[in-house]
Amino acid sequence: MMVKQKYQSVLDLGEKLNIIGGDVKVNGDKLEISGTTANQYQKDQLWDAIKAAGGENPSDISADIKVADKSVYAMHTVEKGESLSLIAKKYYGDPMKYKKIFEANTDKLKNPDVIHPGQELIIPNK
Repeated sequence: MMVKQKYQSVLDLGEKLNIIGGDVKVNGDKLEISGTTANQYQKDQLWDAIKAAGGENPSDISADIKVADKSVYAMHTVEKGESLSLIAKKYYGDPMKYKKIFEANTDKLKNPDVIHPGQELIIPNK
């Protein structure tokens, strides 16, 4: 299998995330990718995709992925039916970390049980 085809899902995700200055090169049997994600969450998503395609320590890809905004883990737009605990589970894997998200957004939120679709929330660094 060609190395670029093997990691096509990673390249597709990079396009979907609008990676800044994204570059892809095939160098022999190795794929070299670089670029800048908007936040750490997007970088983590790319690394998860790399591991899904190539295993835990793939030797046929090198990735130089930078993060544009290191002050937050991610930004999240609330969708209908979501709660802070569901959002915390998505980003942190732990619904009980909803308090961390609430505390980072007290300028917008007055009650952790009341969020509205369309609100843009800061997801603080882990």
